[in-house]
Amino acid sequence: MTKVAIVGAAGYAGAELTRLVMGHPGMDLVMVTSAADAGKLVSDVYPSLAGCTLTYVAPDASAIAEAADLAFLAVPHTAALAIAPSLVEAGLIVIDASADFRLRDAEVYAAWYATPHTAEELLGEAVYGLPELWRETIPGARLVACPGCYPTATLLAAAPAVEAGIVVSGKVIVDAKSGVSGAGRGTSTVAHYVAANESIAAYKVASHRHTPEIAQGLADLGLGNPRVAFTPHLVPMSRGLLSTVYMEVEPGTDASEVHALYAAKYACEPFVTVHPLGRMPATAEVRGSNRAHIGVAVDSASGTLIVSCAIDNLVKGTSGQAVQCANIILGMSETTGLDVPVPVI
Repeated sequence: MTKVAIVGAAGYAGAELTRLVMGHPGMDLVMVTSAADAGKLVSDVYPSLAGCTLTYVAPDASAIAEAADLAFLAVPHTAALAIAPSLVEAGLIVIDASADFRLRDAEVYAAWYATPHTAEELLGEAVYGLPELWRETIPGARLVACPGCYPTATLLAAAPAVEAGIVVSGKVIVDAKSGVSGAGRGTSTVAHYVAANESIAAYKVASHRHTPEIAQGLADLGLGNPRVAFTPHLVPMSRGLLSTVYMEVEPGTDASEVHALYAAKYACEPFVTVHPLGRMPATAEVRGSNRAHIGVAVDSASGTLIVSCAIDNLVKGTSGQAVQCANIILGMSETTGLDVPVPVI
């Protein structure tokens, strides 16, 4: 059994990680940390995790390194910068769900996150943890940077078309919508019930920090000079994310041929379903799961390929993807602890 610590375990992503690790046959959850909830039982903070007998403790790198073989970091950006280097140095496998090691260019990170990157020496070692697209980089990794939820859905939606070379412009338009859990557990006026209920609002338009991450991924897939117009929206649901991606293709592009590209690309992926042509995905289909559901359409009049990808922002968008990457590094089946049916209502 691999001894696991979850750093930042009291946030929504951390709580989902707790749930997943508790049910994982190859992982033993030995420590959960939370600066804000130190001293409280996990089951008191989250009664739905009543089977967990652990108490949150304050994060301490030395204690984590002594107790665990693998650490999941479910912390805000910059917090991982403070703890990841010492954990890697101590020999732990570190799966980071924050943004701190996703961008390979420290100057880009500083520009978008308004703070200098203080662990540049690890940027060359960190691998981007999106298995369906870059699986070969993950085995043997000591530090995995799990993608953001919006980039996960967006890159899965764009990849087959970009890799096939049918996208004829670097301009990619991304219209994405997420449930309020994406705002985190901390108090946020936009996520208050009275603000979010029965309302949809765009936010951080032309300034969301996932924009350079999406552009970096598109470039890695082979798109020349990617220019990403990304608009996220907050929708009145607890969880779930839908990213609809618009890419320019040649007029007359055949939708069935494009669909065949997508079906072939993801045919052997255990967590990705490409819907039949004419059917688009919904977030309810993937709720609580590590799945991604994709729908493809072509607007022949405008020469636009339209691809939607639905994921659960807290699972495939964060915690489940982290476990999926850990499974690969530990030499387990990729689906271990993750391949379970989702509720149908």
